[in-house]
Amino acid sequence: MRTSNNLIGLVNFLTFLLSIPILGGGIWLSSRANSTDCMRFLQWPLIVIGISIMVVSLAGIAGACYRNKFLMWIYLFVMFFVIAALIAFIIFAYAVTDKGSGRFVMNRRYLDYYLGDYSGWLKDRVTDDGNWGQIASCVRDSGVCKKIRRHLNGVPETPQMFYFRKLTPIESGCCKPPTDCGYTYMNETVWVPGGEIVGSNPDCMLWNNDQRLLCYQCSSCKAGVLGSLKKSWRKVSVINIVVLIILVIFYVIAYAAYRNVKRIDNDEPAGEARMTKSHPSHYQY
Repeated sequence: MRTSNNLIGLVNFLTFLLSIPILGGGIWLSSRANSTDCMRFLQWPLIVIGISIMVVSLAGIAGACYRNKFLMWIYLFVMFFVIAALIAFIIFAYAVTDKGSGRFVMNRRYLDYYLGDYSGWLKDRVTDDGNWGQIASCVRDSGVCKKIRRHLNGVPETPQMFYFRKLTPIESGCCKPPTDCGYTYMNETVWVPGGEIVGSNPDCMLWNNDQRLLCYQCSSCKAGVLGSLKKSWRKVSVINIVVLIILVIFYVIAYAAYRNVKRIDNDEPAGEARMTKSHPSHYQY
């Protein structure tokens, strides 16, 4: 029985350690000022799951140390639903980030982003007027477009140097006009029309060299936020899948050890009864 309790305690301690990367993933999402810090509702499922695993693991450790079968049972019962919630979150994260990606542009290293390439729940949340006002304000206040400027030995970047930079989705979508608008590069965040604006992209008329405006109201900026969210969620989902596999293995081990503890406890009274019969406490003469 002591071996089984020690095993359950060890497994609970390991699941406690595994809760740290899940919780860290939620905090990492919330700390990304370029994207998800502007959409605080997205990181909460991960943070809640991470805290739940941490608390339940502590209960399991206490149950194993004090041989409290009720706490062990609570651990197994709640952990089952936590694993189910983690599976649901992983499926949800992949489902809402399934569609959409940047488009390759000729003679450019960076990608252009178009809102029409995205669809579904995440797009609806980002493009909602109430949400987008806060997101755009957050992206602007983060200074992401100010940070895009680069000088080499005090010399401003040339157009060709900029064209072959690898920009983040938000830098590409919010800090410059779409390439198909035909604007002429002056510097990273200042562009002037190159004659007649090409194409029917509505974003071409929304671009503004005012550093407070730029393309924050463009569809390309919304698409850039979606592209950034997709990358962040996919990275976190990979970690979650690895953690999920390990959690399931540990859960099976803990369940088997708990079954063994119950079996030993059930056998002990019968064994004590047999010993009492074979070794009576008094004799009749």
